[in-house]
Amino acid sequence: MDQDPKSTATAAIEHRSFARIGFLGNPSDVYYGRTISFTIGNFWASVKLEPSEHVIIKPHPFHDLVQFTSLDHLLNRLENEGYYGGVRLLMAICKVFRNYCKDNAIHLHQHNFTLSYDTNIPRQTGLSGSSAIVSAALSCLLDFYNVRHLIKLQLRPNLVLNAEKELGIVAGLQDRVAQVYGGLVHMDFSKDHMDKLGHGIYTPMDITLLPPLHLIYAENPSDSGKVHSRVRQRWLDGDELIITSMEEVGKLAEEGRTALLEKDHSKLVQLMNRNFDLRRKMFGDECLGAMNIEMVEVARRVGAASKFTGSGGAVVVFCPEGPSQVKSLEEECKKLGFILEPVKIAPSCLNDSDIQSLG
Repeated sequence: MDQDPKSTATAAIEHRSFARIGFLGNPSDVYYGRTISFTIGNFWASVKLEPSEHVIIKPHPFHDLVQFTSLDHLLNRLENEGYYGGVRLLMAICKVFRNYCKDNAIHLHQHNFTLSYDTNIPRQTGLSGSSAIVSAALSCLLDFYNVRHLIKLQLRPNLVLNAEKELGIVAGLQDRVAQVYGGLVHMDFSKDHMDKLGHGIYTPMDITLLPPLHLIYAENPSDSGKVHSRVRQRWLDGDELIITSMEEVGKLAEEGRTALLEKDHSKLVQLMNRNFDLRRKMFGDECLGAMNIEMVEVARRVGAASKFTGSGGAVVVFCPEGPSQVKSLEEECKKLGFILEPVKIAPSCLNDSDIQSLG
């Protein structure tokens, strides 16, 4: 399969991928469950591809910092930001993309490029900052090589996840589906679908079905990449508590889809709270972290529904009583040093080529 050489990109290409919120059903995506997620316009990552003589991956001046004012500066940086920036993510998706094209007889032209990135997604907030960089880079590669129509939309989240797996990042498909599709998406990861198709069944939904939501996050959140480990092993070992609880978590997404379609906001309150309660029962307070739990509980103290956006570090909140309840929550968050802001839903990012690739 060859792309049209006349349409090979020669100008700079830039794509943006938004942070995502796991609304209901997470983390059952890793356990053949179902989820509802959506992308938010509050935060995003952008990747720019420019034609060049050689393949160059540009380090970010802040996120890939290699020059420090002192040894203490270096130490403080590592303690707060970790060892890794975005360069490794860009390299990984380049490798996964190239191997996929080779394995599937998708011919790529021989022109080279320079990749650079930027992001304002807060680190370790469970808002899928790493996968946003990878999915934006994948979009750039698809356009540069003019192969968007040759790689099925449903399979692109797998490429994003495979790039992250190259780096040992613990994750499931949910976040990558949300960021590849954009907007509000219902996802069914049933084992039959995953075994037969290699991916789930992904159904975009109308973003206007969502009620007004808010986001709570902390300036210095926990590491969201470590919380799945023990639960995953217990699930593999056949632990009945984990298996039955995870099945229930997945069912919350089905009930949530019905509640959204029927605009049953009181039901959404119950489902969001139940989602977190089940996560807490499975993972335990020590694993979830005191600060993460407090972000959930501060919302509940004012009567709002709340749950993690991902694996910790940020919380999505629904205040069914409206502005007065939001004001009360704002005051409580301020006392605790938490940031509260309205969620801005980012619409679907699919174009005609993407939709054609579904066939």
